[in-house]
Amino acid sequence: MESGKPVAVLLRPGKTPSGPEVRTVIKHLVHRIRRHWPHTRIVLRGDAHYGCPQAMAWCEDNGVDYIFGLAGNRVLHALAYEVADDLKVRRAKADADRMRSFADFAYAAGSWGCERRVVARLEASTRGFDARYIVTSPGGELRHLYEDIYCARGQAENLVTMHKGQLASDRTSCQSPIANQLRLVLHTAAYWMMLTLHDAIPRAAPLARAEFPTLRLRLLKIGARVIEKATRVRIHFTSACPDAALFRLLAVRLAAAGP
Repeated sequence: MESGKPVAVLLRPGKTPSGPEVRTVIKHLVHRIRRHWPHTRIVLRGDAHYGCPQAMAWCEDNGVDYIFGLAGNRVLHALAYEVADDLKVRRAKADADRMRSFADFAYAAGSWGCERRVVARLEASTRGFDARYIVTSPGGELRHLYEDIYCARGQAENLVTMHKGQLASDRTSCQSPIANQLRLVLHTAAYWMMLTLHDAIPRAAPLARAEFPTLRLRLLKIGARVIEKATRVRIHFTSACPDAALFRLLAVRLAAAGP
């Protein structure tokens, strides 16, 4: 189960990263993770921007598995042609709205130093034909690799969108890049706090699926009377507060453990 917690935040130019840049980020990230969990298996997942030969070669040399997106081309389409053609025929005969199939084969781009395993996701529908590719080092069933592992990155992208859009982490208007990096770190701290609050909400609660702006309005930006005593802090809500019971439960769940 993915935690949604960020492992690195880096301010960089708004352009496609180069191969050496991707390799450098991956190298530092993996070394930091292995400092704490030296025997944990690491699988990196990313879109086609990360599927560069420098990154894949580094992963192979350092015992790290990867699943990266791969842009389609004529060679890949030709390698998947037989399976794709069979899929189109079967869909037409069955008069189905949509049918999906998978294929894998060895492939080496011109800039690669060796052949690597490529998985093709092929889909025929009434709207036409579509093919997507990933390059992967771990073995496994093709549908599982693509649908369960690679496509799960969509949730990570949703969390990045929440980080940027709902917490305004893209407000980096300082002249100094160091200052902008610091602002990004502070926004990430706010993201971590909101994610911790979100994860502490019981699944049966109405706010369990709420996004950050809703949690901020319902649980943080509220009026209450705070009375601080020597051994405790009392928070008095209005009698009409709709989330007082949830607030009490979260206070208990998030309270620091005593000595």
